Amino acid sequence: MIDFKVCRKEMEWGGRKLVLETGKIARQATGAVVAKYGETEVIATVVAAKEAKPDQDFFPLTVNYQEKYYATGKIPGGFNKREGKPSEREILISRLIDRPIRPLFPDAFKNEVQIVCTVLSHDQKNDSDIVSMVAASAALAVSGIPFLGPIGAAKVGYHKGNYILNPSMEQQTTSDLELTVAGTEEGVLMVESEAQELSEETMLGAVMFGFENFQSVISLIKELAAEAGKEKWEEPKFPEEYDALSARIMKDYGARYEAAFAITDKLERGTMLGQLAEEVKATVDPENEVEMRYVGDAIENVMHHTMREKVLSTGHRIDGRDTRTVRPISCEVSVLPEAHGSALFTRGETQALVVTTLGTPEDAQLVDGLFPEYKQDFMLYYNFPPFSVGECGRLGTPGRREIGHGKLAWRAIHPMLPKDKEIFPYSLRVVSDIMESNGSSSMATVCGTCLSLMDAGVPMKKPVAGIAMGLIKEDDGRVAILTDILGDEDHLGDMDFKVAGTKDGVTALQMDIKITSITKEIMQNALAQAHEGRIHILGEMAKAIAEPRPEISPKAPRIHTMKIPTDKIREVIGTGGKVIREIIEQTNTKIEIDDDGTVLIASNNNENCQKAIDIIMGIVAEPEVGHIYKGTITKIMDFGAFVRFLGQTEGLVHISEVKNERIASVCDFYKEGDTIWVKCMGTDNRGKIKLSAKRVNQETGEDIDE
Repeated sequence: MIDFKVCRKEMEWGGRKLVLETGKIARQATGAVVAKYGETEVIATVVAAKEAKPDQDFFPLTVNYQEKYYATGKIPGGFNKREGKPSEREILISRLIDRPIRPLFPDAFKNEVQIVCTVLSHDQKNDSDIVSMVAASAALAVSGIPFLGPIGAAKVGYHKGNYILNPSMEQQTTSDLELTVAGTEEGVLMVESEAQELSEETMLGAVMFGFENFQSVISLIKELAAEAGKEKWEEPKFPEEYDALSARIMKDYGARYEAAFAITDKLERGTMLGQLAEEVKATVDPENEVEMRYVGDAIENVMHHTMREKVLSTGHRIDGRDTRTVRPISCEVSVLPEAHGSALFTRGETQALVVTTLGTPEDAQLVDGLFPEYKQDFMLYYNFPPFSVGECGRLGTPGRREIGHGKLAWRAIHPMLPKDKEIFPYSLRVVSDIMESNGSSSMATVCGTCLSLMDAGVPMKKPVAGIAMGLIKEDDGRVAILTDILGDEDHLGDMDFKVAGTKDGVTALQMDIKITSITKEIMQNALAQAHEGRIHILGEMAKAIAEPRPEISPKAPRIHTMKIPTDKIREVIGTGGKVIREIIEQTNTKIEIDDDGTVLIASNNNENCQKAIDIIMGIVAEPEVGHIYKGTITKIMDFGAFVRFLGQTEGLVHISEVKNERIASVCDFYKEGDTIWVKCMGTDNRGKIKLSAKRVNQETGEDIDE
């Protein structure tokens, strides 16, 4: 029997028990913690290399979140029964874990670190994203590696004016907000959210509500680390020569770096900065190992100081703008003649070509995973080709960044899309191809997507725009909030704060902090400044298209919706699908039938849709007394003719109902296969349908009785 040295801490949190345990599983990892919330359980492992590679000039951190199908008692679908490549959800949660912990490693720490979070059990009530973030933070805390944490994390919902801590998955379906917030004891580091047009005040309140409620989690992690934490690693520091090297570069090249950051054109500025970097590196003694290793960091430090100091001392930015001005905007719609909807959105040197395609419900994406299989009828794909930044590069599958940016734009637009499928039954596929990039292509995607959807005639509730805010914050208390940041301002600044919404409220908010935290006051000011910028952008977008087109694009398929009795579904489908296939072939349409009897008929030709409707109505309609129908004679007997009408419905025209005068034989007037008009006269005592031909004008189909 193995004597595991288990350390376990637990607390009540949001009405459920949170348990952290270490010492039993994955003991060879640098740090490993199992976190359990409700019956959802995640193990997080941390492994760090003992030393950094000699030539390592960046921090190689990788975070992987993975879901095991056994966590919910499922076997993967498809031919291969092993879990495959990461799903979009796994990639997004990997990013969610990565973003708040990355800025908390010391700048001089270059050792490779890998964090793996694995879902072991999922109760379908408490989602695994927050549990994974807490587990990763705890694993880092007990590992002993240099880390300025721990962090806490929480999810916040909002329903009927009240905030909800860690809403269950069922509660999330009725919540007006899904917000994830993470940070340290000092402040917030990361926010990710989707909202139903909530005010800036409500959003800020949600962030602070989450911040206050994860403080107890940080305390619990500290308790675990105090009892079970491994010996602390010595925190790496830049050598003394590093400061001297930075000072020398600033003295010799500071003025030239200032001149480079005064160049407004991105490519020209990048060329100048690249040339300066080569000149600086040429001055370093190749025999001086310290300088050779840290010259890149020193150059970055000089650029960091130069750009920030200019903004703080003069109020002017790289491209000459003040801190609140949005770059010039150009909006065009219907730029691609064959697309259902298209838009070209340009803001300064950032440009997105966004194209909308309308499809049938059959075109929706099938999503499988830990949860019951479902269909996603709104898809938004973001592509960032290397030419958008003037570079050569490999074109391939989208990376984590592309998937994350696409999801942010999805969250911003999704609340404003029509929800009633009887009114708007279409599936939507939007593709945003970034043609140029110099700052917030994700927010350009939000704006371009809105324009493209409205151009396609999608009845959005309100237009949506997005804007990215930046921050420069120095230890001496100086702060500058920047509207519509450039790429260099994002890279050298302290915050990337993206806000999207309508004129009336926020629909998505994403914030990433590169320093240890920011205050509530900074967030409040950033939200107010973002609102000002968003309203300006919405005004520019309205010059191209102010509201959705009254009709969907003529290029898009027409979808007609009808209801049939559920007991008639089998008749419409037919044995082995024979009937429905015949209707589709005859009418050249797409037809879907739901279990509730909803029938969707799609075609690019309205006449084809009507043909399919007529055939289906003929199958499911019940004959009504007094109504006139066109039918086909299937059989002639001495006493009358059998007529098939309304699909497979059959009735009898008695010999007395053929003509107004007495006749000797039905065969004198009709033969099998003839088409005639008949009037439904009711049913006989055996329930058989009685029809009349003599009461209808056979040429016009008009009722003679009237």
